[in-house]
Amino acid sequence: MSQQSMSDRIADLERRREEAINAGSERSVERQKSKGKMLARERIDYLLDDGSFHELDMLARHRALDSGIEERPYTDGVVTGWGTIDGRKVFVFAQDFTVFGGALGEVFAEKIHKVMDLANSVGAPLIGLNDGAGARIQEGVVSLDAYGGIFYRNVQASGVIPQISVILGPCAGGAVYSPAMTDFIFMVREKSHMFITGPDVVKTVTGEEVTLEELGGAKSHASKSGVATYTGESEEDVLDQVKLLLTFLPSNNLDVPPSMEAEDDPERLCPELRDILPESSNQPYDMIDVIRSVVDDGEFFEYFDSWAQNIVCGFARIDGKPVGVVGNQPKVFAGVLDINSAEKAARFVRTCDAFNIPLLTFCDVPGFLPGVDQEHGGIIRHGAKLLYAYCEATVPRVQVITRKAYGGAFLVMDSKAVGSDMAFAWPSAEMAVMGPQGAVEVIHRRELQQAADPAAKRAELVADYTEKTANPYIAAERGYIDEVIDPAETRKAVVGAFRLLETKQERIPERKHGNVPL
Repeated sequence: MSQQSMSDRIADLERRREEAINAGSERSVERQKSKGKMLARERIDYLLDDGSFHELDMLARHRALDSGIEERPYTDGVVTGWGTIDGRKVFVFAQDFTVFGGALGEVFAEKIHKVMDLANSVGAPLIGLNDGAGARIQEGVVSLDAYGGIFYRNVQASGVIPQISVILGPCAGGAVYSPAMTDFIFMVREKSHMFITGPDVVKTVTGEEVTLEELGGAKSHASKSGVATYTGESEEDVLDQVKLLLTFLPSNNLDVPPSMEAEDDPERLCPELRDILPESSNQPYDMIDVIRSVVDDGEFFEYFDSWAQNIVCGFARIDGKPVGVVGNQPKVFAGVLDINSAEKAARFVRTCDAFNIPLLTFCDVPGFLPGVDQEHGGIIRHGAKLLYAYCEATVPRVQVITRKAYGGAFLVMDSKAVGSDMAFAWPSAEMAVMGPQGAVEVIHRRELQQAADPAAKRAELVADYTEKTANPYIAAERGYIDEVIDPAETRKAVVGAFRLLETKQERIPERKHGNVPL
């Protein structure tokens, strides 16, 4: 082969590469830019470390020659490959709206299948940047089957590698089910939309008039449906959050989460926690203030911050190591557990357990939310999800009871009875079957009916019950909690507990899988 012919071949390769890099027409690129959206390759470049992207299947093209689609652009509408974030290997696919509107056909899907298989076998996180029009109608049932291949792989990878979905445009119909089966979903406000059926179909079938944003926008999915884990104002904001999330996650289920040198003193006291509780136990305070006081440098990355706000979940570091934090939020519905909060926390607990992230639980729970809607909506079933998640978790688990710990809801919040490794209580802890008011009504009903001044008698009996029963010392006597601590010592106690539990090992019984009360 002559030198000239090789240089011709290299020139031909460069031309093809150039075509692949600029696969979308100028008009399509302009339209994408006019919506304030980044191009697929720009998104990848922003997300990954500079120069680290290795592309796969750049020269792939569709084979559906009898489908009526005459153009055969390289990449077929999705850019796939691997690179690094903070030096750690990740796999990525980015749907390209400038090529066939990012619609999925056979070759498009094969590219995603390949990158998913590689991510799963290599053991590295998979990040999907979604911006597409769903199935490629011209390719018919082939497109549907190809989607099935993605769903199947999502499930095979579940709990093995972190799967992150970033919705940066439309994601409709069957396409929503792949993100729904991943561990985290990110959306951009006003730009991202997810729905099974669009506003037009909704209007035709139900007569309801709804805008695209109301039906499937980031705000709706972050606050109402519990679909969007995180939202951001811009694509850059969302991609920055993805990078932050990865700092708490291991690369796979056999790995440990990334630790860093802790600058925050592990022996640091938290004197501010002595004054955080209001005079009356019926008054609220912000559990996030407690969390920030205890964790390293006050840094807390909240999970579903706009949904089911009566429970707080999120990632932080203790002693330089990632932990998942769960806490009842007294300032929202008094911190009661209900259907949504139980689901939110259950999903979070199972995610942490799957990826070897220890759990820290702050308990201040007055019970489950009463009401016909809750009972008929299945609070028994949904509450059992959280109970199941904690009972199943084998990671190190530490519980801190700050105030109320009433009834079954207390057991559900990672009590020692359901497998917590270390349980601490503040002296303010009220541990009882129910709150003093309700308990007095049950125990002393006849006495109250016969009292000359029922209100005064009730107050006296409530005070007596609170002093004798609603405290941590009976539980401490029986070993249901390990230690009653000064609130100022909370960080010190938690750091010590997690250091102790670092080598914890627990055997999981042989079985195919448990049967979660879905």
